[in-house]
Amino acid sequence: MNIQLFSKNALVGASTQGIGAGIASELAKCGANVTLMARNEMKLRDMVSSLPVVHSGQKHQYLVTDFSDFENYKRIIKAYFLTNSIDILVNNTNGPEPGLALDKNTDDYQRAFDLLFKTVCETTLLALPHMISKKSGRIINVSSLSVKEPIHNLVLSNSIRSAVIAWAKTLSNEVAAHHITVNTILTGYFDTERIQNLIEHESEQTGATIEEIRKVRENKIPMKRLGRPEEYGHLVAFLASEYSSYLTGTSIPLDGGLNNTY
Repeated sequence: MNIQLFSKNALVGASTQGIGAGIASELAKCGANVTLMARNEMKLRDMVSSLPVVHSGQKHQYLVTDFSDFENYKRIIKAYFLTNSIDILVNNTNGPEPGLALDKNTDDYQRAFDLLFKTVCETTLLALPHMISKKSGRIINVSSLSVKEPIHNLVLSNSIRSAVIAWAKTLSNEVAAHHITVNTILTGYFDTERIQNLIEHESEQTGATIEEIRKVRENKIPMKRLGRPEEYGHLVAFLASEYSSYLTGTSIPLDGGLNNTY
């Protein structure tokens, strides 16, 4: 299988590190023109310069925006779509802060909703008119296994990501006639900065060492290791390609078998 995304324009959220960077790199390897989104312009510049260029017409760019400031994000993303159109949208944001249900209030949930749901919905609705006119498009949502089984100490993520799944399934049925697919990846444990931060937070709360907590996580996974960001990119590239043209409305676990152990 040779995935070629030449002449395709991709927009990838939270793409200067971790899973987002793995996705952007793989799409670029397949020939797509990639627009990165994140809040740190220095990291964006470094990431753009490191993206593969596999053919002469391929160009990459970046968009500086902060997903946690929805009103400002809304302004920036609207301005982007005034002069740009995309064929592949990867909805990925930084995760909300960890915490227990008893520790959070309604303001915390509103901020998480703005971050995880409203940014995804806003970006998708802006991307869709071009996709509908072309009768082609790929919408790929980065989500979490927590939609199947809540993860301890991640109540905000557990709650809001479930709403995104229901929205994505509903949307997939409405746009299928336009040959637009909408799929969601349920992320397991990947070796990223986000996982490292969560492990450090758990270590502070429990007193267990970072090494102990990491080993516990790895042992829960049938493959006995964390995923690599480039492995995530492989699945996204497939979902972005013509090979996945009949696959829509799905939620696909990418977890080294962890989902099967619930």
